[in-house]
Amino acid sequence: HIACMPLDVRSPAIRRRHLLATAGVALLPAQARAQAVPGIRQLVVAQRMIAVGNRAASVYRLGPADGGSGLILQPGERFRVQLRNQLDEPTNIHWHGQTPPTEQNGVGALLAPHAQREYSFVARPGTHWMHAQHGLHRQRLLAAPLIVRDTEAAGQDMQDVVMMLHDFSWRDAKDILADLAGGGPGMAMPMAGFAGPAALNDVLYPAALNDVLYDAYLANDRTLAEPDILRVERGVRVRLRIINASSATQFWLDFGSLEDTVLATDGNPVIPLPAPPSVPLAIGQRLDIGFRMPSSGAFPVLAQVAGTTKRTGIILATPGITTIPFLDLPAPQALPPLDISMDRRLTALTPLAPRAADSRHTITLDGTMMRPPWSINDRRWAEHTPITVRLGQRVVLDIVNRTPIAHAMHLHGHHFQLIAVNGAPLSGPMRDTILVPAASGARGSGTISIAFDADNPGKWLLHSHNLYHMAAGMMTQLVYADTTSAR
Repeated sequence: HIACMPLDVRSPAIRRRHLLATAGVALLPAQARAQAVPGIRQLVVAQRMIAVGNRAASVYRLGPADGGSGLILQPGERFRVQLRNQLDEPTNIHWHGQTPPTEQNGVGALLAPHAQREYSFVARPGTHWMHAQHGLHRQRLLAAPLIVRDTEAAGQDMQDVVMMLHDFSWRDAKDILADLAGGGPGMAMPMAGFAGPAALNDVLYPAALNDVLYDAYLANDRTLAEPDILRVERGVRVRLRIINASSATQFWLDFGSLEDTVLATDGNPVIPLPAPPSVPLAIGQRLDIGFRMPSSGAFPVLAQVAGTTKRTGIILATPGITTIPFLDLPAPQALPPLDISMDRRLTALTPLAPRAADSRHTITLDGTMMRPPWSINDRRWAEHTPITVRLGQRVVLDIVNRTPIAHAMHLHGHHFQLIAVNGAPLSGPMRDTILVPAASGARGSGTISIAFDADNPGKWLLHSHNLYHMAAGMMTQLVYADTTSAR
C-alpha cells in the first residue's frame, strides 16, 4: 500500500532531533580528536545515539574524528588510516573486502581503550565496508561503508548513493547468543509498531530460515517509518552501492520502477546484466546497481527480510518533489529463503585466468537450529584444523552445506570466483562473501565451488558472516604453509 506525505513535513526530523537531544547528546557529538598526522585519514570508534521508533538507542560509530560515518577514498589514494578507539573497552576493525598484508587486516591484537593504531596498504577499488570483528560489537552497529573509487568509475559521471542495511535489537547481543546456545529462538523483544514472538500472523518463520527476529530493520540508520530521503539530480546516472551490514539477516532487494542493472558484486565489476525483480543480498555482501534517474519523482528502494513481510529502505527523490511515497511497514507477502539464482547468471568482467587447480579442499558446514554450536568440518573454532595452501597455487574450495539454513561465508584477504553449483561448472562473479544454500533449499542446492589464487601469504579467517553462527564456532583458518606471518 502506497500513500503520499509532504516531503517538507518537519515533524519526523524534529522528533528525531528532540529525541536525541533529550537523551543528552547532540546529533554530531563532540569527540576527542585523534592527533592529526599529515597525509593520513583519521577514524574513530565511538558511541552515538540514533532514534529507532520512538526511542533513543545507544550504538557505535565508525567514521571521521569530526563526525559522520564511513570512509571514501579517491582513485589511486592509498589506504592510510589512524584508527583511535574512544570506547572504554577493547575492540578491533576488519577492512572487509580489502586485501592488505595479513598483519594489516585488523583482526589481530585488540585495540585497547583510548589507544590508536595506524594502517597503510594499497586500497582495492569498489564497494566495501569496515566492521568490528571482536565479540558481538557488530550487533550495535559498529560498521560503516568503505568506498574506494576507481578511475574508470570516476570518469563515468555517475552520482554515488550508498544504502547500508542493519538489523537492530533492544536486547543485548550476549542475551540473544545465550538464547540461541540454549536452543531457543533468539528473538528480540517486541516494541511498539513491530511484530514480536506473539504476533507471527504476518511472518513466515520456519526454523530453517531465521534464528533471530529483530525489533527493527534499518537502512542508513532509519526505518521505513522515517526513511532516509536522498536527493538525486534529474536524468543523472546513478551508482547505488548497497551493503548488507546486518548481523543475522538476509535481504531481498526491490528497485520498483527503476530500470536497474547489476554492475558489481562485492566491489568486483561484472558484465552488466538487468537485475531480476527481486535481488538477493546475503549477510556481508555488497551490490552495485546502475540506473538513470527519471526526470521527476520519488522512488523507494526496498530491502525485505527473507521469510517475513518486514522491510526497510530509502527514498530517492528528484529536486522540487514535494511529496514522497509513504509505505506501510509490512510487505504484501513474505518472500522465500535467498538463493543464488542471480549469481548463476552473472559473469565476472575480469575472471580468473584459466588454470587447473593445484590444491582442492572440501569444506563442510555443520550444525542445526536445535543443536548449536555451528561448526566447519565438524569442528568449532576452538578445535579447528586449518586449511593449508601454498603461495602461488590455484586453490578450489568445495563448500558443502549440511545444515537446514543458508550461510554467507566470507574469506579474509582474498577475492574468489564462483566456478560451480552442485558440481555444474560456470564462470560466475568474483566475490569475497558467498551464499551457500541450505541442503534442502531451493533447487536442492547445497554445494558451491569457489576458486582463488593464493597470492596473499599469511593466516586468514574463513567464517560465516552470521554473527551468532560465527560466535558459536562456524569459523576456521586458511594458512599458507610457506610463511611465518601471523594473523
